[in-house]
Amino acid sequence: MRRAILQKFILVLFGALILNGLIFYMVGSRVILNSSTRDMLYMLEVLDGSLDYEGDLAETMKKLDPLMDGNNSRLTVIKMDGTVLADTQAQMDELDNHLDRKEVQDAIQTGSGYARRRSDTLNEGMLYVAYRSKNADVILRAAVPYSGFQQYLPLFFPASALSLLVAVVGSFIVTTRLVSSITKPLQDIAKEMLKVKGDYTELNFEHCQYPEINVIADTTMKMSKNVKDYLNQIEKERMIRQEFFSNASHELKTPITSIQGYAELLESGMIQDEATKADFASRIKKEAVRMTGLINDILMISRLESKEAEVTFSDVRISVLLEEIVDSLKPQAAEAQVFIHVDCQPLMIHANLQQMRELLTNLISNAVKYNRPGGQVWVNIRETDGQMVIRVKDNGVGIPSDSLDRIFERFYRVDKGRSRKQGGTGLGLSIVKHIVNFYHGTIHVSSEPDIGSEFTVFLPMNGEKG
Repeated sequence: MRRAILQKFILVLFGALILNGLIFYMVGSRVILNSSTRDMLYMLEVLDGSLDYEGDLAETMKKLDPLMDGNNSRLTVIKMDGTVLADTQAQMDELDNHLDRKEVQDAIQTGSGYARRRSDTLNEGMLYVAYRSKNADVILRAAVPYSGFQQYLPLFFPASALSLLVAVVGSFIVTTRLVSSITKPLQDIAKEMLKVKGDYTELNFEHCQYPEINVIADTTMKMSKNVKDYLNQIEKERMIRQEFFSNASHELKTPITSIQGYAELLESGMIQDEATKADFASRIKKEAVRMTGLINDILMISRLESKEAEVTFSDVRISVLLEEIVDSLKPQAAEAQVFIHVDCQPLMIHANLQQMRELLTNLISNAVKYNRPGGQVWVNIRETDGQMVIRVKDNGVGIPSDSLDRIFERFYRVDKGRSRKQGGTGLGLSIVKHIVNFYHGTIHVSSEPDIGSEFTVFLPMNGEKG
């Protein structure tokens, strides 16, 4: 990169110098041409006032010959029809008619004119300047050898060569430092990235004077942080899956062990008492129901996560559904001596009936389970700004602050002993969270130990699902 930048910079520099030289040459040539033309016109204007056109013009022209410095400069007097009256360097019979000369034509039309061309008489490049006399009906024309800017090149070449050398050397030094100031931060970024051995938080770049490179450094650090967060998320999900399988195995093993134990006792014939047999059968059924509920909850979470299962939507009347759920929970609430208060607007939401049933059942049943005798549960459902807002509040045992971030995890229990006693699987709030996410809603929880908890769910009334 360093060599490529230097090479391109030197090429650009040479190109700029050559272009600058061409422009200088063209402008200089034009300036010299204009200056020479003005000087010669001034001279012709002076001569026009001093020539005696009524006398011996040829003799007068001979006297002017020394004034032309003997350098092939010449003065010509031309009639308006192009006939040469006199010339300081040639005989009249040697000269053609000059009417077709450009400078003569311009002088006839505008009063003055000039042209550059090679003289056939003198065999060298000449500058011709013509002036229409104000004292006679003639054209005065002066001709001088003219090479333009080329005659000054020997004078300018040493200075130009020296300035070119100084420019190249100076530019090379400046470019080298500039390239170093650009490539060094990039090299530092590369070296810093090579030091990474899996810990993406190790990246640390010093800011340089170029914002663009700082953007690269900042972007690299952000990408590193994103990769670190992504790896942490993957690790967290791996641990959650591992914990899920471990908990699921444990939760399934417990009822299976109970069922197996009771079944073996019944099969052995040791139990003869019919009441005991009926109790064992009831226990087996209870454990089977618990295991079925656990499996159903796991399957529901799996369907909500995969979003592959086809979900049937319909217009769900929330007030009717809520009344059914509260009626089904009355025995549980009566046993726990908890009172449920319901305040629900007659709302209708386009959703899956079973999902809405699971959402409300889990929230209300949790409020009943984790309460105390004489406790209260308040269920309030309203429509606000196109959203259905569900609030379930209780004055039960509450949730410790260090558990608030984990209550939506699968199989997480704040009070494991109480949860198992109440028959919970630890999947209820996880199902609630998945259903809320399925409908692109949000859920918030606030709680204080021994004071109570409040869950607030926001679901779009007509939002997209899945």
